[in-house]
Amino acid sequence: MTTIPTLTHTQSQENVIHHLLGQSLPDSADPVELTKACTAFVSVLVETDDREIHAALCERLLHGLHQLRAHCDNGLPSYLVEQVVAGEKLNACVPECWQDASLQVDYTRALTYAIAGGTLPASVAKELTRLLHDMVWLLAEYVQESDMTAR
Repeated sequence: MTTIPTLTHTQSQENVIHHLLGQSLPDSADPVELTKACTAFVSVLVETDDREIHAALCERLLHGLHQLRAHCDNGLPSYLVEQVVAGEKLNACVPECWQDASLQVDYTRALTYAIAGGTLPASVAKELTRLLHDMVWLLAEYVQESDMTAR
């Protein structure tokens, strides 16, 4: 009888990490693609205790957030400008005071820098990593929500 090799949790996790760290974010990536990549990075980041992997994931996350911030600097997409001019209320997943994606990106970048610095007590770093996780997912939902509104 032949036994079928199975993938252990550790092997599976290593494959995911290897794939994420090798993933390239092209300069042409749109905000939805970038937020999907950022959510993948932060989802693995919140689960890892390995310092090297943690640092590499923070670096990849920062790269994605910097690219996303560049999109924010280009101004509102025309469909959002039209909605604002027409007086339409956007039903967003974030409070009105956070409906500036650049503000959300700046917050997540600041948290990532704080966590990546490695100077925080472990318990604080863990809690801030969880907060970062939630903020990146909220940002992704907001960006994807506005993308769906455009269609």
